[in-house]
Amino acid sequence: MLEIIFKSIRGVFINKGRMLLTLLGIAVGVAAVIITNNIGDCGKTALTGEIDGLGMGGLAVSPNKDSTPLTMAELEDIKSLPYVSTAMPLVFETTNVYFQDKQKPVYLFGIDQTADKSISLSLLYGRFFNSGDIAANSKICMVDQKFAVDNYGTDNIVGKTIMINSGDTTDKYSIIGILKTGSGLLQNVIGNYIPDFVYIPYSTMQNNMSSNNFTQIVIKTNEFTDYDAAEKDIVKRMERQTNIKDGYTVNNLAKQKESLNNILNIFSVVLSAIGAISLLVAGLNIMNVMLVSVAEQTREIGIKKSLGASRGSIVVEFLAKSAFISVVGCFLGIAVGTVLSIIGASIFGLTLNFRPDIMIVMIVFSALIGTFFGIYPAVKAASLKPVDALRYY
Repeated sequence: MLEIIFKSIRGVFINKGRMLLTLLGIAVGVAAVIITNNIGDCGKTALTGEIDGLGMGGLAVSPNKDSTPLTMAELEDIKSLPYVSTAMPLVFETTNVYFQDKQKPVYLFGIDQTADKSISLSLLYGRFFNSGDIAANSKICMVDQKFAVDNYGTDNIVGKTIMINSGDTTDKYSIIGILKTGSGLLQNVIGNYIPDFVYIPYSTMQNNMSSNNFTQIVIKTNEFTDYDAAEKDIVKRMERQTNIKDGYTVNNLAKQKESLNNILNIFSVVLSAIGAISLLVAGLNIMNVMLVSVAEQTREIGIKKSLGASRGSIVVEFLAKSAFISVVGCFLGIAVGTVLSIIGASIFGLTLNFRPDIMIVMIVFSALIGTFFGIYPAVKAASLKPVDALRYY
C-alpha cells in the first residue's frame, strides 16, 4: 500500500505547470484564512491593550444629570468597597493648547497620583504626579509621546512649557512626563483624526473650572470580580447615600471591550468563510486535474489492471495524489500567510500570536477537501475495463 502511495505521489510531478497552478489555488485559500485569523487576533490584542491603557478595563461611574454630583465623598465611599482595588477621580474637557505660535486641540484629563494603576499609563520620561502636586494645584502636565514627536520632533520634551486653556483660564504648564498610552494602535492608525492626550492634576482642573465635581470615577476592581454584580451594587449604594434615584450610571467597560472583541471575531469568521469557499473552488480544480490525469493515464491503468491491480489500489493511487496536492498547497498557504502576517504586524507595530490550532485545522480541512474531490476521479479510474483502457490512444 505504501509503495502504491509513493509511486502515485511521484507521478504528481510529471506535469509541473499544472501541479503549480493547482497548488496555488489551495495556497491562496489557506493563506487568506491564516491572514484573516491573524488580523483578528492582532486586532483583539491591540484593542485590549488600547482600551486598558485608556482606563477602560474596569468600571466607570458617571452622573446621569447635571444636578447629580460626583465629589470626594462619593470617591471615598467607592474606595471603601471591598472589591475595589483603586478608584481615581477623572475630570475631562476638550480644549486647546498653545506652543511655538501654534494652536492644537487636545483631550485634557484631570487625574491624580494613582493614574498609573487606575488607567494603566506607561511613563517613558520624567515622572508622574504625586500627592504634593495634587494638594498644591500645580501647573504641571504630562503629554503623550505622539504629541511630543509630532510637535517637537523628539519624544523627550520634559521641561518644555505649553499654554493650556482649561475652564476660564489659560496658563503656562511645565511638562514633567511623557506617556505612552496602551498599544498606541489607535494613535498610529487614526492619529490625524483624534486630538492628542494631555494630563494635569485633577485639583488644578477643578480650580480652573471653579468646581469640586468629577466627570467620572474610574474603578479598577480586584481580580475575579463579578463586574455585573459590582455595577449593580455601586449604583444601589450611591442612590441610597445620596437619595438620588437614577442619578448615576456605572459603565461596564470590560463588557464593552468584550463586545468589540466579538465584532472582531465575527469579522474573522466571515472572512475565513470566504477563504473556505476559495478552498472549495480549489477542490473543484483538483477534481478537474485528476480527471485529466485519469484520461492521460488510461492506457497505464489498463496495463495495471490487466496485470492484476485491484480496484482498491487504483482508488488509493488517485486519492493519494489529490490529498497530496491539497496538503502541499496547504503548507504553502500557511507559509505565505504567516510571512505576510509577520510583515503586516511589524509594519503596524503589533504583536503577532501564532495559531497552531488554526494551522492544524487547515491541514486537516485541506486533506479532506483533496480526498473528497478526488473520490470521483479515483472511482472513474478504478471502473475502467482493461480491454477498453488498452485500446485508448
